[in-house]
Amino acid sequence: MSAELWFDLLLAIVGGAVRVGTPFLFVSLGECLTEKSGRINLGLEGVLVFSAMAGFGGAYLSGSAWLGVLLAGVSGAALALLHGLLCSLPRVSDIATGIALMLLGAGLAFYLGKALIQPQAPQIPSIGLGAWSSTPSVQSALSINALFPLGVALAFLLRWGLANTRFGLIVRMAGDSSDAARALGYSVNAVRIAATTVGGFIAGLGGASLSLYYPGSWNEGLSSGQGLIAVALVIFARWRPLHCFGAALLFGGAGAVGPALQSVGISGGTYLFNAMPYALTLLILVVTCSPQRSIKGAPLELGMNR
Repeated sequence: MSAELWFDLLLAIVGGAVRVGTPFLFVSLGECLTEKSGRINLGLEGVLVFSAMAGFGGAYLSGSAWLGVLLAGVSGAALALLHGLLCSLPRVSDIATGIALMLLGAGLAFYLGKALIQPQAPQIPSIGLGAWSSTPSVQSALSINALFPLGVALAFLLRWGLANTRFGLIVRMAGDSSDAARALGYSVNAVRIAATTVGGFIAGLGGASLSLYYPGSWNEGLSSGQGLIAVALVIFARWRPLHCFGAALLFGGAGAVGPALQSVGISGGTYLFNAMPYALTLLILVVTCSPQRSIKGAPLELGMNR
């Protein structure tokens, strides 16, 4: 390939990493906050699908993409709140409840969203970073989701908040030692419910990004397992918000390789490249399967049977 073709391919991968990685960013940040409190939410796939449907429906009915984004976040928070409340009951498993939540969210989305498959809703606006170039392909590659800067700012805010605020200290205490949190007079269940709910709202923004930006429509196979992949992504990021940002771009770049190759006229092996995010997830799970590596950085309460 010529140097110009390589440059176009690189730009396509970078632009695709941002587009594909934006939902990963929000969902992983939401799960990072949830797990920091000592709770795991495997129902993120259901949260993602349901919030994508709710956001699309809200934007379609109201005529405003931003109202759709808000409704997506609220919908994600509502499902996550249900998860938090159920997991606070005695002898209720986080894992089993998360699987049930995934099925509930997906089922509700498919049932309520049947009428939304054909219509078109207002889209989240783009931010053009390629105005310096007169080449359409460059301008298209550097046109980013307006939610992406919000996700980056949120990663930095979450990193700062967990390390430097009272709320962050309480969340980390509930995740590392519930006995210590109770000894200081805090309700561990209340802290975990709050963290799970806020995490669900953040994950819901990822659902809005799917249905209102890329691919920008609603259908039943919209998420393609991104909610479940985000759980592995948080482990890969070692429960650090800024690392979640980098990991989201890595996964987004893996998902963008196939379309980027097609954009420069290379169509061979498309399906193989489209499987890269899932192969990367399996690789991460294999690499982190040893007790020493998997425990490093994890909230201690995640390893306890509750």
